[in-house]
Amino acid sequence: MSEIAREAGALLLRYLHRVAIQYKGEADLVTEADRASEALIRERIRALWPAHDIMGEEQGLVDTGSEYRWYVDPLDGTTNFAHGYPVFCVSMALEHKGKRIAGVVFDPTRNELFAAEKGSGAFLNGQPIHVSKTAKLSESLVATGFPSHKRHKNPNIHFYHQITLRTHGVRRAGSAALDLCYVACGRFDGFWEFNLNPWDTAAGVLLVEEAGGKVSDFSDGPFQIESRETMASNGLLHPALLHEFQEIFQGRGLEPIPDPRQHKR
Repeated sequence: MSEIAREAGALLLRYLHRVAIQYKGEADLVTEADRASEALIRERIRALWPAHDIMGEEQGLVDTGSEYRWYVDPLDGTTNFAHGYPVFCVSMALEHKGKRIAGVVFDPTRNELFAAEKGSGAFLNGQPIHVSKTAKLSESLVATGFPSHKRHKNPNIHFYHQITLRTHGVRRAGSAALDLCYVACGRFDGFWEFNLNPWDTAAGVLLVEEAGGKVSDFSDGPFQIESRETMASNGLLHPALLHEFQEIFQGRGLEPIPDPRQHKR
């Protein structure tokens, strides 16, 4: 898996700064690099494990009933990539009988390979990684993301605003897979996002769990690959994050968004 991810990452770098952009929908980018990377990954997987099913962002899923299923995001962070912003990655995860057993995320611009195997821990370039030990929400650095299209229908701006006021800061880099890896290695203390797809989260969630963290939905239910709710943390902060989310959902204790007209005056 690591070799395939590195090969796909090297391919992406060859396309960087010279891609042709197309649109799947309103402001939803896809590039030549996405398609070429997924084609390479599918070819390598089929050569090694021809009976496995593969779900990829660009080509979807052909379900043959195999016990094994791959989740492939050939370029997580397409918008960043298309604009030459160097925050993107290749994400791959393998599932057996509905349970994720291995995952890799490769960031080619930093040559960072995150890898995890169920029950064997999480690693960055071969060295063990662990989640942070930050125990106070006010001292935490967390991350989130927003959809590339229909942002006006996504409620996350309210959560972004409220959580920003209760933490040391909220970062929005544009790659959910890397955000989850950064929770796994302690660079972030937590992460949340609405409406992610299975290929966005499959590898990163396993990395967080194998690094000692926790992943759930927004009500502390078990994370489900199709749940559309993802909250990850170092575990210590999970109760505080869940509490804030329930308060926000109920509309309690909300700080109003400042009026720019008042600021101007």
